[in-house]
Amino acid sequence: MRIPRIPLALAAALALGASALAGCSDGDGRTDGRGGADASAPARPSAPPPDAWIPGHVAKMSVREKVGQLFVPTFASRADALRTIRRYHVGGLIYFPENFGSPEETAAQSNALQKASKIPLVLGVDEEQGIVTRTPFITRFPGNMALGATADPAQARAAARVTGAELRAVGINLDYAPVADVNVNPRNPVIGVRSFGSDPARVSRMVTGAVRGYQDAGVAAVAKHFPGHGDTATDSHTGLPVIGHDPDTWRKVDAPPFEAAIAAGVDAIMTAHIEVPKLDGSGDPATLSRNVLTGLLRERLGYDGVITTDSLRMEGVRTKYGDGAVAVRAVQAGADQLLMPPDLPEAHGAVVAAVRSGKITEQRLDASVTRILRLKQRRGLFGQAQADPAKAASVVGGPQHEATARQVAERAVTVVVNKGGVLPLKGRTVAVTGPKAEALAGALRAQGVRTAAPGSADVTVLTTDDAGAATAARVRALGGKPVVVAALGSPYDLDSAGGAAAAVAAYSSGTESLRGLARVLAGTANPTGKLPVPAGGQPVGHGLAYG
Repeated sequence: MRIPRIPLALAAALALGASALAGCSDGDGRTDGRGGADASAPARPSAPPPDAWIPGHVAKMSVREKVGQLFVPTFASRADALRTIRRYHVGGLIYFPENFGSPEETAAQSNALQKASKIPLVLGVDEEQGIVTRTPFITRFPGNMALGATADPAQARAAARVTGAELRAVGINLDYAPVADVNVNPRNPVIGVRSFGSDPARVSRMVTGAVRGYQDAGVAAVAKHFPGHGDTATDSHTGLPVIGHDPDTWRKVDAPPFEAAIAAGVDAIMTAHIEVPKLDGSGDPATLSRNVLTGLLRERLGYDGVITTDSLRMEGVRTKYGDGAVAVRAVQAGADQLLMPPDLPEAHGAVVAAVRSGKITEQRLDASVTRILRLKQRRGLFGQAQADPAKAASVVGGPQHEATARQVAERAVTVVVNKGGVLPLKGRTVAVTGPKAEALAGALRAQGVRTAAPGSADVTVLTTDDAGAATAARVRALGGKPVVVAALGSPYDLDSAGGAAAAVAAYSSGTESLRGLARVLAGTANPTGKLPVPAGGQPVGHGLAYG
């Protein structure tokens, strides 16, 4: 039987509470005939909490149904998703670019998937914005490091609210964002500009803003990657990174943003496929570590929400165990949701067998299913999981959302070096070379800046996008006239821009970031960005203004 979208017992209790309170000045359900409370009347019991029905429902589910709730697999097509829902009773599905049509088509597909499931589905997507984006039609924002450069949590909240509203309009109700990692390693190959920065306090404030923004839009937020992926030199997609942080370093550097997310009521926390020997000496990745997930996250930080694994297809979690064993070990460690198993039948069967053999107790399984259903309850899925295809296109994009993206991008632009006042550029003839040169040149012309070939220009703007140490050679090759280095990706490129007259970080090569950069370079906008990481020889918080 399909779960009622609003449980009948709960609806009756809420209706009773509403009628009892009608005309009352306080909540005891009695009046004195003049609208005031009758102090002699006994207090009536309060209505049950909205999720009070969940434990009773979980007790009635079969083992296969409970185990199904733990899984959030990919899907190749709508037909494939429908088969998966009916065969494995999965708790959710994750969207990738190939799963999207137009906004209207995506909303209709999400509705069809929800209709096929007895329990509302978590329909998720890995939409961080910036360099990790999966949704082809969404309003584009620069990534987290650009938001960190604004130093304003309200900007993170606004960006997340817009992103969340557009996702919810097409039936997606969970975003695997925000990144809560503190990027303290400039050579980090997998986090970098996905992080809000290297200062735990600033990252914590931005994470809080983002979590609240997604939830404002009715979308579940997922803070990632616990216990902290910001000091890796290996990509966990291709190997198992090892982080040397001891407990004291972890408490000071990595933990604060997750504590902030928990305080903000984050819906889920994602695990990291990283080994931290000083937190757990087993040699297992954190995803499979009871010391990390149960000991640190549950017991030390007091988190009782959903713990989801990162993708179980990543090499970082597959180096020691088979795919069935990985799923079982993740649950034993404390994970509730198993994201993207490489082989769903194998992983599902392994967890079912583990429950039936006692390796995973039914009590432990019930705890995970209860958390998952509570997440769905909090995000309103039992009341209304359906999207409105007719309205989807009108929610996605539009001038207000674009204006928010433009504001964020412009406020992020950070002037790090400005020797001799070479900036702003208005009044000079400028050449632009490097990635996105043509687009930036056009944006500069739109701000009244004259552009020319490098040989006849007064100033050359050299754009970089994760060029690293090669930046220095590129500056030297331009020779003679002043060079302005504009980092369109990692601001760490500016560490090699010592020979330039000016250095600027935009943190993104997206359209709105290029326009914001052009306005700052031209002097149409006064730069307000502050470095979220040390770069260009300057500390966190540095940023120059004009005048």
